[in-house]
Amino acid sequence: MSSSNFSFWSLTPKMKTLHFSWVAFFISFFVWFNHAPLLGLIAESLSLTSAQIKTLLILNVALTIPARIIIGVVTDLYGPRKTYSLLLIICAIPCFMFAIGDTFEQLALARFLLGFIGAGFVIGIRLVSEWFPANQLGLAEGIYGGWGNFGSAAGAITLPIIALAFGGDDGWRYAIGITGIISFIYGFVFYFGVRDTPQGATYFKPKSSKAMEVTSVGDFYLLLVMKLPLFGALALLNWKLSPAGVSLISFEFSVLVYLVLVALYIYEIIAAYQVNKSVFTSKVDPIHQYSFKQVAVLNVLYFATFGSELAVISMLPLFFSETFGLDIVYAGLLASSYAFMNLLSRPLGGWISDKYGRKTTLVILTAGLSCGYAVMALINGEWPLFLAVAAAMSCSFFVQAGEGAVFAAVPLIKRRLTGQIAGMTGAYGNVGAVCYLTVLSFVSYSVFFAVIAFSAFIGLLMLYFMQEPKGSMAEILPDGSVELIKVN
Repeated sequence: MSSSNFSFWSLTPKMKTLHFSWVAFFISFFVWFNHAPLLGLIAESLSLTSAQIKTLLILNVALTIPARIIIGVVTDLYGPRKTYSLLLIICAIPCFMFAIGDTFEQLALARFLLGFIGAGFVIGIRLVSEWFPANQLGLAEGIYGGWGNFGSAAGAITLPIIALAFGGDDGWRYAIGITGIISFIYGFVFYFGVRDTPQGATYFKPKSSKAMEVTSVGDFYLLLVMKLPLFGALALLNWKLSPAGVSLISFEFSVLVYLVLVALYIYEIIAAYQVNKSVFTSKVDPIHQYSFKQVAVLNVLYFATFGSELAVISMLPLFFSETFGLDIVYAGLLASSYAFMNLLSRPLGGWISDKYGRKTTLVILTAGLSCGYAVMALINGEWPLFLAVAAAMSCSFFVQAGEGAVFAAVPLIKRRLTGQIAGMTGAYGNVGAVCYLTVLSFVSYSVFFAVIAFSAFIGLLMLYFMQEPKGSMAEILPDGSVELIKVN
């Protein structure tokens, strides 16, 4: 796949940066979902219940919600190189914790902490946007996200084989431990292999790390509204873990968590006001304005696209196994077809977005994924297996191409805030995953897929409010002069 001056196999500095980046994201996904294809073996080894297994699925994506916000801020402040390297090295620790866990509580804690590695995606979005121009950015970000996301499919294919090769009740432990070793080593490889920006380029940093900057009073209130689902998803998770759910935490502790979440939201309101209080007294120069409405629309779309992907790749092996009576290894191989589409569909979504426009591409792809999940809701044991797999792959094309199109637009909003915007949009993907997996714990598979289809349709309606990126965005250089960065 190529575009103007875009040669995927070349070893120019920008292409080497892209390759280092997607491999880092690949490894983060490989580690993040190393448990999914092994759930049957883990459950059998430790006698876990169905409710406990589903709780692990939710815990795996929970911490990524605040983690993506935090990592977005850290990336903007300290640069992608240091941030990604430390993330890969540190997250090897909970990976090893999960590999040696003997109780559900130990597994739950390790899985919760491992959700932090899912924030790695945000780092690469900022890094790639520093190296590629707007007319190549969708394709570059699509390759980064698509080839990186394939880490989950690679895990689904290889980890059950590794576990069976070691054999016995501990085979799954060796398989998961190996992923931690890979993450630890690559953290050092990445640090010595990349630069934050091309030689001589300026790395623009946000004015404040306390809260996201906005440029109008209306955008300030919209920012506060868009923060609510992030806290709501954490409250939902807290409820799921309380005695009202799986009783992993006590009633008293769950009440304390609710109070902490309320306090944190109040703090977010205060911090956002402190950073943006000037918009209430003076108008921002039009050249420095950006529309937060763009961020809000992309958040909703990523809720439906990446949120559904996270949920589906977590449950699809069990879905195929239970629906068609397959053994877990074979079911895992079939389920990998869903994530396998990432290799081409996400880059293709970015490329189409570069060529035909961000909004038009998102309208077509969002409509397609809504229809795709509606079809998956009809799958039952009477379907021919090949037809069910084909339906999953077709659906996944629209899901992952839609993800590529979303993040073809994210870096074109405000360069110095790219990490924070990507962090928020990425976090909405995890909010979607928590919501969808919570729904799954109460309903049948068919209803689960139907709920995703309906939420995608809501995202399609939201696209009415999106504006096509045009012209350029302005950033202030260290010497006080203004640099205009083209967005189309």
